[in-house]
Amino acid sequence: MSARRANIERNTLETQIQVSIDLDGQGEVALNTGLPFLEHMLEQVARHGMIDIRIEAKGDLHIDAHHTVEDIGISLGQAFDKAVGDKQGIRRYGHAYVPLDEALTRVVIDFSGRPGLEYGIDFPRSHIGEFDVDLFGEFFQGFVNHARATLHIDNLRGRNAHHIAETAFKAFGRALRMALEPDPRMQGITPSTKGSL
Repeated sequence: MSARRANIERNTLETQIQVSIDLDGQGEVALNTGLPFLEHMLEQVARHGMIDIRIEAKGDLHIDAHHTVEDIGISLGQAFDKAVGDKQGIRRYGHAYVPLDEALTRVVIDFSGRPGLEYGIDFPRSHIGEFDVDLFGEFFQGFVNHARATLHIDNLRGRNAHHIAETAFKAFGRALRMALEPDPRMQGITPSTKGSL
């Protein structure tokens, strides 16, 4: 399988974002977004997905974090779509359950070519530090729309908002790793009866 890397640049009147990923990396990160808690979550994705992620983002944070978080999700989704290519030889589906103390979250992903998000997290509070938890849904919606993936995220239990968020992003990373792994029995084969995804 050839190198699975991508670079994306997205510039709007609201944000300027550069994203680089390597799907076969070592879980290394270089993040400069102005959003420390989001960076903490993206570190989980990189480490548990074994994906190198570099993001440089400047946004209108003087208004709020909405545009920056959503556009990071969009840009990251575009990078994944580009890096995965024609999807020949990948497992396509991935899933993970991740606990953290009292919290437990399940993530299931399908690189189906069809964007879809089922997002089942009901946070017990509106903010983690200064980060608005509503923006996690915006991040994942932006990601699936541009990665062309179907994603189900369900928090099964939890009381601590930080724990809940961390289990979601760790499980997302683990599910990505499973779905994007080369399948030795599928070499040169598209994982669909349609013949394309």
